[in-house]
Amino acid sequence: MDLHGFDLNLLVALNALLREKSVTNAGRRVHLSQSAMSGALARLRHAFSDELLVPGRGGMTLTPLAEGLVEPVASILRNTQATLSAHVHFDPSSSRRTFTIAASDYATTVLLGDALREMNAQAPHVSLVILPLRDRLEELDDLDIDLCILPQSIVPPARPHELLFRDTFTCLVWRDNTAVGDRLTVDQFITLGHVVVSFADDCTTCEDNRLAPQMGLERRAEVVVPNFHALPSLIVGTNRIATVQTRLATKLASSHPVRVVGLPVPIPPLDEAMLWHPRFERDPAHVWFRTLLKRVAAAMPSVASETRDTGSSTVRRGRFGAPRRR
Repeated sequence: MDLHGFDLNLLVALNALLREKSVTNAGRRVHLSQSAMSGALARLRHAFSDELLVPGRGGMTLTPLAEGLVEPVASILRNTQATLSAHVHFDPSSSRRTFTIAASDYATTVLLGDALREMNAQAPHVSLVILPLRDRLEELDDLDIDLCILPQSIVPPARPHELLFRDTFTCLVWRDNTAVGDRLTVDQFITLGHVVVSFADDCTTCEDNRLAPQMGLERRAEVVVPNFHALPSLIVGTNRIATVQTRLATKLASSHPVRVVGLPVPIPPLDEAMLWHPRFERDPAHVWFRTLLKRVAAAMPSVASETRDTGSSTVRRGRFGAPRRR
């Protein structure tokens, strides 16, 4: 390949295409229109004398040459970014940098809204792109992801990370659900239909992992959705309930006809952390952004843990072998 005629900016587009295997998604990742990304792909095909992406079952697939380019291209961009950011001064008041975060709508609602307001005051030209959080951590190896916000329990210990805040769990019910008082009973938790949020293909949730050892309770998942803000519309007018983080439950109850009720027994709290790739460890802009998130998280009001006296209820064994109360 003759590098004299090659636009090195195309490497960013190539990395996105190799990762996404989709012109549309790749364009979205690097903030290009579909037509612009199609043009970039055409130039890349000409430069490499290879189709790179070809139609396959269920979408586009990489050619053998493209498969061999995945890691080298990512490595080139990682090294370039590390070199350029090593001694670069960051001035938030004049910077036009774009930060990209992978986060759930839960983290977006309880943390990033306040973070954006502070960011706008300090860095009016800095932009933020929020991508949906997946059930896997592959996006951490993508150069376009600055950091992920996710439960600390699933953070790989070897990755740079830091705790942001702690939350507890509670339940949401329809405001006019007269069958449920201020707190659910164990029987109600077991028998009522649940609306649950899952980012995983197998529909598992982080709450399932907490319920198993702590409560020994098996939820009857009546509806499974991919985001938290769908919960109220699927609860209103029904007897369904949803187990959610207390901070989010409070915000949803303030804007929807739902109310917060206590759990029959406590669930271990949730620790939310931010996780980033080692290449950003000393990036001045990234350090500034992480510091801002930590400061906003530290200013969040604390939440109390849910407790309950289980009384003299009889016990039966649940699916996980722990006591299940009746």
